[in-house]
Amino acid sequence: MRIVNDLKAFASIKGSRVLIAAMFGYGIGTGILAPMNAVYLKDSIGLSKGEVTSIFAITLLLNMIVTISVGLVSDRIRRRKPIPVAASLLCLIGILVYMRADSYGSALGGMLLASVPSGMITGQLFAMGRNHFAKRAPEIVEIAQIWLRTTLSIGFFTGLLLGANLYLLATFQGVLWGNVAGYALLFVLLLVYREISAEAAPAAAKGGEPFSLLMLIALLILSCADAIRGLYLPLVVNETFGSPRLMPYIWSVQAIFELLFMTVAGYWAAKYGSKPVILLSSLLALITYLTYAFSSSLPAFFLVQPLYSGFVSVLYAVGMGYVQRMFLLRTGFGASLYVFISQTATLIGYGLPLLIEGLTPRIFYIPSALIVLSVCLMTVVLVKERRGRQHVPVAGLDG
Repeated sequence: MRIVNDLKAFASIKGSRVLIAAMFGYGIGTGILAPMNAVYLKDSIGLSKGEVTSIFAITLLLNMIVTISVGLVSDRIRRRKPIPVAASLLCLIGILVYMRADSYGSALGGMLLASVPSGMITGQLFAMGRNHFAKRAPEIVEIAQIWLRTTLSIGFFTGLLLGANLYLLATFQGVLWGNVAGYALLFVLLLVYREISAEAAPAAAKGGEPFSLLMLIALLILSCADAIRGLYLPLVVNETFGSPRLMPYIWSVQAIFELLFMTVAGYWAAKYGSKPVILLSSLLALITYLTYAFSSSLPAFFLVQPLYSGFVSVLYAVGMGYVQRMFLLRTGFGASLYVFISQTATLIGYGLPLLIEGLTPRIFYIPSALIVLSVCLMTVVLVKERRGRQHVPVAGLDG
């Protein structure tokens, strides 16, 4: 089977294991705190809904500036590794400051130092990975990138479970110390990783995608919908069912399915094209958001997680590869652009639910509408492409 051979080739890629482990550690570092961060700000520090939103929005805005700025210059730098090494150390220090916050100002300051430097981590890790795989195993570079993204998800969901149990053992302070440990692991692993420089990687743009502004906008809208879920679902679940512990378990349900769907989505995209797969997966998200909006049943929240796994797998794995292939000769910019799109979507997503008063399931009317809009845009792109293929001149008949 192709997948078995590809997995064997992936496992034997020389020098990539430390990079893969670093991605896993980074996933743990982000996953431990992610589902309970907003609840921590609200319940432990006593911030209002608007204050929580403003902290996330300000932090993200600065993170976006850092991400795209680093992406623009990183392709001119022979070695990228010092960028995420320095950033992970800054994040580590920032978390130590954040865990001692007791007001809006101190929480904002800690969050800025803990999160803004991460704009120098994600995109550069994927750019380093693409250079590494393109040099060592060019025949499986696309699926290898998806598996690298899958490794990040494995780490993230491991972090979710660790965070839930750390909360039981030591409340939010335990969760924050776990966050520190995750970034410390990333820092150490990056120090020992031997990077393959951009110049050593193949420069051919074979297998690239044509630039499509409409598709980038569609991906932005899809990411915006996902961002609304990411920030507000923990708050809605806590408000509706009365326990911050539930959210890590709800998210962890999708872990196994997401890991499976990322691989399947990668092969489907290779066979049928990225755009149709992204469009079809969006319908799964629509079903999930409507369930959140209209159901007050906790089992229903768990049952729709596998559906949402399919959407997230495609958005993060297939979508990332699709954007990167638009800029094959600029791996750092392509990877950072995808992260920047996600960040821009998150910034928009943080603000839109403020139009709805309180923390009610009605918030999910908004991502439902965004999914419909994105599907319409992707449909336009696919119809135009189909018409373009039908009007391609046939030699000997036209002209």
